[in-house]
Amino acid sequence: MALNQLSLSLQFAKFDDVAEHRAVLSRSKVTRWIRHALAVDAEITVRIVGTEEGQSLNREFRKKDYATNVLTFDYQQEPSVMADLVLCAPVVEREAKGQNKSLEEHYAHLLVHGTLHAQGWDHETSTEDAEEMEAYETDIMAELGFEDPYAK
Repeated sequence: MALNQLSLSLQFAKFDDVAEHRAVLSRSKVTRWIRHALAVDAEITVRIVGTEEGQSLNREFRKKDYATNVLTFDYQQEPSVMADLVLCAPVVEREAKGQNKSLEEHYAHLLVHGTLHAQGWDHETSTEDAEEMEAYETDIMAELGFEDPYAK
């Protein structure tokens, strides 16, 4: 399968346990995960942040005063994708433990999820859209060698 091209900027903020997250998120892995979710070429910045920055961004841009797992800022969808994906490391780590998943597996899923959002996919518009997006994410994760992220 031919994958689309990706220009990736991978950034890590300063937060507790940043080294653990850097170890899981090599440039090659992040590139591979995102490229599998791309329908067109893209320029994407991935920023891994702590709770304070994650909460501040979620409050400013979504008016929700808590840190969330992934925020997608899409600036362009055609002819190529331009977006920022911001992942809050403590939230991702807590969720991975709670879902009995490896940190790597949860990061892969959230990067696929955020990349789909950057291309216009939206699971909050209807049940049908949510089911379609989840099915597509599951297919992409299987291509990457991971289990169904929505399996209970």
